[in-house]
Amino acid sequence: MFIILAMAFALPISFSSCNDEAFLEEKVYSTPLTSIWYDSQEGLKQGIAGCHQHIRSYWYWGQENQDPIAIWLGGLGTDIAYHGEAPNSNRFLCNYVNYLVPAGGEQGTVDYHWQHAFTLIQRANYVIDGCEKLDPVKWKKAGQKEEYIAEAKFFRAWAYRHLTSFYGRVPVIDYPITAVKTDFERDPLDKAYALMEADLKAGTTDLPRKGAEENTGRLTQGAAWQLLCEVYLAQHKYNEAIQAANTLIDGNYGYALMTERFGGKNSVWGTGDVFWDLFANDNQFNSANTEAIWVIPFIAGTSDGQANHRGGRCWGNAYFRLNHTPDMPNPLPSGQTLAHWSAFLGEQRTGGNAYPGGFTGYTDTLGRGVSWIHPTNLTSYYLWEGNWDNDIRNARHTILRDFYYDNPRSSFHGKKINMKEDYAWWYSADCPTSLRRDLRNDTCQYIFPFFLKKFDPCNVVTNAATSGNGDTFKDIYGMRLAETYLSRAEAYIGLGQNGLAADDINAVRRRAGAHEITAAEATLDFLLDERARELYGEECRHFVLRRTGTLLDRVRRYNNNPARDPGAGLNIMKKHILWPIPQRELDLNIHSQWEQNPGYDPGHPDFNALN
Repeated sequence: MFIILAMAFALPISFSSCNDEAFLEEKVYSTPLTSIWYDSQEGLKQGIAGCHQHIRSYWYWGQENQDPIAIWLGGLGTDIAYHGEAPNSNRFLCNYVNYLVPAGGEQGTVDYHWQHAFTLIQRANYVIDGCEKLDPVKWKKAGQKEEYIAEAKFFRAWAYRHLTSFYGRVPVIDYPITAVKTDFERDPLDKAYALMEADLKAGTTDLPRKGAEENTGRLTQGAAWQLLCEVYLAQHKYNEAIQAANTLIDGNYGYALMTERFGGKNSVWGTGDVFWDLFANDNQFNSANTEAIWVIPFIAGTSDGQANHRGGRCWGNAYFRLNHTPDMPNPLPSGQTLAHWSAFLGEQRTGGNAYPGGFTGYTDTLGRGVSWIHPTNLTSYYLWEGNWDNDIRNARHTILRDFYYDNPRSSFHGKKINMKEDYAWWYSADCPTSLRRDLRNDTCQYIFPFFLKKFDPCNVVTNAATSGNGDTFKDIYGMRLAETYLSRAEAYIGLGQNGLAADDINAVRRRAGAHEITAAEATLDFLLDERARELYGEECRHFVLRRTGTLLDRVRRYNNNPARDPGAGLNIMKKHILWPIPQRELDLNIHSQWEQNPGYDPGHPDFNALN
């Protein structure tokens, strides 16, 4: 207490004796010693590895960034998904009006995507600068300097693709920031796109070709061509996008759609097909896989804290919260507890490992999902109409739709769960208020189609006590060739060449076993549906809908979050097509005042029109 009191008296004295101007002057007290870290090829390689790790950490991993991963990769707030665990939450883009606000806080998604993208840009710029300054004799072989620079430039372009899509005009920075800077300018979009194009064109020549990369997971020319195609699409440069896609599809790069089974594995049901093979464990880096353009590795047991991702936690149902079977007596007999009537109290019959305390076979099988990403009716049902049984992307081992009670004490044991019918009494007015269930919560959280691209049943690797805790170690596609076909189709539609667009769409549909379409059916709307069928959970849906000008329409049409009026589409407005600039960036950039994006500043002339 004496020390605390002494400090309390000392602090006012110290403040009163300081020079206010000097105290407020911003100074850099530490800076990365890149002259030491990057004074060798090995050091620069670590810098490249840091960029790869940043991708894993930023976009694919973590309890702390669950909002960004679910929004960016899961498509929350678009036509394909909404937050199932708490659909009326203030998080997870459940409501555009109260979520997309400038003062989102340091951990808010608006701020998070801005900060982490610019962090990647800064890292990439340091690596590029280090490569330029490294003594030429320290490179081990010719062309290695250019290769490393091109890889860093890819990451810089990757980050700017995100920033320009979400925020519009942003500062274009192609050099390391080594001192305090408070006068950044929001540059024209053309300047950002010019940098992205230049960076990616360097990658199309200076990165290694497929199979020649230094290490597994490193970037190749194919990734540069694919991202360049997307950058062209964002600018509606359709001819250039087609040329980029042609290079991957028709060029001598070794890429081709997988049409035959590979890898020699089947699902836990003993079934499989070539689409399942693409997402089976260990098949992403399989040498037979000619469809993979860029794969991001996740390896259990490494020192990298971000060596796993939350594929099970995000996409998986919280079925374990279904806390009783429909025939649970009311009131409970003396001596019985709710656990006695758990819907999933079954024996160990599914190949999982028992855990002391009643760890169930069902839990062993399906891990521990939390329903962060709930597919919309469009994704779960409408997309498959007319091809329900023949489209292999809708097969049982790819989309798990049927769940069964697993409690031998219940008369419902082994029966398929039907929430609406089985629990009719528990939802009715006859049920006491204290016991009544909410069907909306039940079907949002517990029982809904589980897309298994990023999770393998019966393959919980770690954390047995929590059924793997939602962690997954499947390797993930950053890019694969099916997306290239659909991106080229988008460009053909943009040029009015719908027959050629149909050809590309049909190439993907033939592999899936879906009925082929005609040129008249090859509309932008159909293409967006096809991308959802093929690429759900693999791409940022926000990018696609924004560049095609369909975000507003398709969210209002298809996002059926039950906590919102389906016609309101999460209360999305015109202003939400772009996100606001984070307030902290406006506040910190004191020597160059920025204008907030339209619709977020009440003083802006377009405020009312966009609200």
